[in-house]
Amino acid sequence: MKFSMHNWMRPEPIEITLDRLHRFGYDGIEISGEPTRYDPDEVRRLLDQYELECWGGVTIMTEGRDLVHPDKYVRIGTIAYMKDCIRMIRALKGTIFCIVPSTVGKVKPLASPAEEWQWVVEGLKEVAEFAQENDVVPGVEPLNRFETYLINRHDQAMQLADEVGHGLRVVLDAFHINIEEKDPIGAIKAVGSRMLDFHVADNNRRPAGQGKYNWSEVLSAMKESGYKGHLTAEFVLPLDRTPLAVSAEKHESDMDFTAADLKFIQDKGSGLISAAEYDQAVADNINHLKRLL
Repeated sequence: MKFSMHNWMRPEPIEITLDRLHRFGYDGIEISGEPTRYDPDEVRRLLDQYELECWGGVTIMTEGRDLVHPDKYVRIGTIAYMKDCIRMIRALKGTIFCIVPSTVGKVKPLASPAEEWQWVVEGLKEVAEFAQENDVVPGVEPLNRFETYLINRHDQAMQLADEVGHGLRVVLDAFHINIEEKDPIGAIKAVGSRMLDFHVADNNRRPAGQGKYNWSEVLSAMKESGYKGHLTAEFVLPLDRTPLAVSAEKHESDMDFTAADLKFIQDKGSGLISAAEYDQAVADNINHLKRLL
């Protein structure tokens, strides 16, 4: 297994992200699904410079991106957005595409279950077929109930993949399955060979080793399932606003964030932490996992 990391958790120039991943021994990046932000030629040059690969990309499902919205033009726009993500991944020589079907943070449905299921199957069929045509493998990710009501568990994701076809697989996230699955290890084993990608965060969404997860057990289940993809870090560090906080200089000038970026991060229970604290967390995560492999 290799090691990758998402970059949505800390908005900053892509070169700063890639430099950090190189310094701490990661193999690649699962790049944010924001195609208009990146020049593929420049990102490819930087990937080569820092000896990294693009493992793939992930949808960033902010407001207005939703495959189960009652407004068909929102659904059409979301499909177009996902196709643009696939084009970006292919241009960066990535191979996987992690899909969250509905807006993150939308926790109340706007249509009937039957209507939403029809829309999500239809939309994902078009997206997954386009991914196949571009040599990118798509996967659907369940999120916890506080971020979506639509797909929360591995069995729901597998049912959706069955109906969509076109090579759609399943992405699991350690943080989310800890909340929603009766048996998180059992969920990993149940998905088995259909696992496309695995997102790493401890039960408290901190780096691996900073919570209660038995990562030896997690990694054993991954190996038993024959998983040969990446372990993709997706931890989120909360800001401590109490007197217990350790004072650290913030480097907001190093970040390249919009108001939408900041809202997305804060909605996940985090904020703009210092570069030094982030560096340490990135290092801690991979070092803990490597000791167990």
